[in-house]
Amino acid sequence: MIDIYTPTLRLPFAGHPCVGTAWLLDVPELVTPAGVVGARQDGEFCWIEARAEWVPPRTLRQYGSAAEVDDLAVPPPGEWVYAWAWEDEPAGRVRARAFPGRDDGIDEDEATGAAALLLTDRLGRALNITQGAGSQILTAPQPGGWTEVGGRVHLER
Repeated sequence: MIDIYTPTLRLPFAGHPCVGTAWLLDVPELVTPAGVVGARQDGEFCWIEARAEWVPPRTLRQYGSAAEVDDLAVPPPGEWVYAWAWEDEPAGRVRARAFPGRDDGIDEDEATGAAALLLTDRLGRALNITQGAGSQILTAPQPGGWTEVGGRVHLER
């Protein structure tokens, strides 16, 4: 069982910590308080498979352009907002930023696999998301209500 903590709370599931843990341990599954997360690696990317209902509440807020998302100021603490816009809708390319809305010093989360999973579930299609200062998150709906989330992982020492 893996436990996932932010500076102020414990999460039953979070996407990018699961991707990183799956990459580091190179295991076929992870057990989280939310459920069993499937995991695989394909060389360049590490992938997890999880369910949208495991994602803590998020507000998905669509904007008209990637430039609008880039220009957003950090909102005051309150609601957790995943701001996004199409960069290229036919290709499934999205620009996103994540604002946790907490008063704990974390204004923006650079990689939120859980929010990307939720957006993929709501849109019902594969996405290639550029988030934060340059995180790339790939997603794809899977059969039976599952969603796959993947990304590159780099170990810093």
